[in-house]
Amino acid sequence: MKIHRIDHVGVIVNDLPAAKAFFLNLGLELLGETEVEGEWGKRIYGLHDVRETIVWFGMPDGQAKLELIKFHTSLDEQGVKQPLQHIALAVENIEAIVAKLRDNGAEIFGEIETFENLYKLCYVRGPEGMIIELAEKMKD
Repeated sequence: MKIHRIDHVGVIVNDLPAAKAFFLNLGLELLGETEVEGEWGKRIYGLHDVRETIVWFGMPDGQAKLELIKFHTSLDEQGVKQPLQHIALAVENIEAIVAKLRDNGAEIFGEIETFENLYKLCYVRGPEGMIIELAEKMKD
């Protein structure tokens, strides 16, 4: 069981085009953009009827990524939108880490999910309500 590094930081934004332009102007590399909704959002976030746009940027040194998230629906009944959505950690043996966290009483969102046969992902509640994403890159 080992934590390697921070893989990416996800930030919720209200004005995605302005945020995207800012980070492009800053010199980050645009890696991709996608829409997420339906069952994936329900399984990974534990929320219903979530629709979001996600834009990924790479850092100039290639060591970490920035994920901008624009929610088109409220995150919960109160419409709460926190500016920092989550911190993702690149891990090894995600199953062992999740089991250890669960044994110690951590709140786990859903189950370990596979994302496009690239990563195994799981979200857990960290200190002060922080969301921590565990991401294990799958072997080729």
